[in-house]
Amino acid sequence: MAGLQQGTLKKLLITACSIDPDSGKISLKSGATDKFQVMMNPKSYIHQKKISYNKEKTQGSTGSNSRFHKTLPDEISFEIHIDGTGVVMDYATATSDDKPVQYDDVKTQLQNLNSVVYEYKGIDHEPQVVRLLWGSMIFYGRLASMKLTYKLFKPNGEPLRATADMKFTGFVSKEESSLAARTSSPDLTHVVEVKAGDTLPLLCNQVYKDSAYYLAVAEANGLSHFRDIKPGQKLFFPPLS
Repeated sequence: MAGLQQGTLKKLLITACSIDPDSGKISLKSGATDKFQVMMNPKSYIHQKKISYNKEKTQGSTGSNSRFHKTLPDEISFEIHIDGTGVVMDYATATSDDKPVQYDDVKTQLQNLNSVVYEYKGIDHEPQVVRLLWGSMIFYGRLASMKLTYKLFKPNGEPLRATADMKFTGFVSKEESSLAARTSSPDLTHVVEVKAGDTLPLLCNQVYKDSAYYLAVAEANGLSHFRDIKPGQKLFFPPLS
């Protein structure tokens, strides 16, 4: 009787990427040492989205509402287990006689992981961008932190088991970054030419969406009074942050 046909187990794959210095385009590296496939999939992973708010009060402002500043890169974190006891076998690279291959020892596996996510590569002197791929999760980022815990040892002190608790910060390409940098953003510098009928509170409301910044803008432009503006005059509106 034929056995039940099962799908191949998909394992989390971490692949190093290269970034074109001119276009900022991301492409996957194809070398044998540019990939790390986990031995056992994480039990869970955390995908965190973060937003930064400006909480500083301006002169003349009595409110305490936080103002949107910018969206921060997403973060992915998870924990993987590494085993060097020989209990876990690698069936994905089984030999022609269907015999599973034993995984490398813990030290070698961690060296391979470090080579992909931690060691500096190229002339940029920074960890390389990697792609995390597991099921529907596709994430491009750089390693933010990695905590290694060793749990079982040989008599000579060599580790037999380890866990790697890792966090990755999302990477935004140059193209995506330029699209996100809108000229109307309050975290960018503005120079505005005063027109007839303009007032400083009105201009602050146009630039910052909040007229309460008029005293800070007057000080930044060296005005003795916030009403001392004339048509044709150019005013400097500094970033909020």
